[in-house]
Amino acid sequence: MERGRKEGILSPVAELFDLPADIVAGLPHLEMIGSRQLFLERHQGILSYSDALIDINTNRGVLRIRGTGLSLLAMTAEEVRVGGEITAVEWVK
Repeated sequence: MERGRKEGILSPVAELFDLPADIVAGLPHLEMIGSRQLFLERHQGILSYSDALIDINTNRGVLRIRGTGLSLLAMTAEEVRVGGEITAVEWVK
């Protein structure tokens, strides 16, 4: 199904069931708490890991986290929490 058409269908479905469209579409969900903690839902694994750079795979590309003293605080099959001094977050296609 064409991407634009698929997203056009998902919005009414999300509204019908009173759900956020990102959940219905299976999109990654990212939250940051200041510059000290990052929470990502719906990831597909860690690609690289160091105290200065963490690359996390998602269905929309790679989420690259840069900083100092970075560490994985928690990780499950669906969620990951990163701590440390986060200086940059970017999507890499």
